[in-house]
Amino acid sequence: MAPDNISSPLAATGKLLMSPDGDLVALALYVGLTLIIVIGLLLAARFLGQRTHTSLKKLPYECGVEPTGRARPGYPVPFYLTAIFFVVFDVEVAFIASWAVAYDLLSWRGLVQIAFFIITLLIALIYLWRRGALDWGPQRR
Repeated sequence: MAPDNISSPLAATGKLLMSPDGDLVALALYVGLTLIIVIGLLLAARFLGQRTHTSLKKLPYECGVEPTGRARPGYPVPFYLTAIFFVVFDVEVAFIASWAVAYDLLSWRGLVQIAFFIITLLIALIYLWRRGALDWGPQRR
């Protein structure tokens, strides 16, 4: 390491990178180097790569099996509703569990907030139930 009374370009660079502004310089260098590498690799692949277009290459690849039928079969609506309900109630459980862990720190204010959250979700569930979103059986006429 260089003594304090001797100034060298390396010592100045080290001081610049270690200062608070040096964090931004280091970040800029990192981002710049990353962009140069990524753009260089993309350009090299573009100009050095071989491009052929055949009808065989345009077919979808399905593990060597000839594709048959539709690519995207329709799923029944209850499948999507089940997924949405799972996400909603999973998030609800995460919030209630985190509230339960900190119950003693939150006191009555936390109880009121979690009660408001649960009541809001209950109202939404009742609304969905009344609209028929939970009726997955055959349609009644």
